[in-house]
Amino acid sequence: MTDQTQEVEIAPGMSRKLARRIEYSIIGLCLLAMALIFQPFFKMGFTIGCVLVVVGGLAFNLVPFCQPGKPLRGVIKAGIIVLIVFAVAVLLALGSAKLYGIYLASQ
Repeated sequence: MTDQTQEVEIAPGMSRKLARRIEYSIIGLCLLAMALIFQPFFKMGFTIGCVLVVVGGLAFNLVPFCQPGKPLRGVIKAGIIVLIVFAVAVLLALGSAKLYGIYLASQ
């Protein structure tokens, strides 16, 4: 009998370059948001900055997962979890506002 072993390829994870690129992109997004909020020139920039602050704050939760050797799948999973939690929080806020409106209308 011959002993046949199966070689399983294990994904090596993110390279140092990719991990830094993701991390610096998130930090750059947060800096851009702050620059747009504090610029005094046009109102639309402030609005875009406010939206980017929320997106950047949520994306900043992914920074601990941006380490060399960790799989990219982990960053993607964490991002999906953050989006689901954000969606649930928004739905709860909108639902409670709607119920409060109904309560005030009944008074």
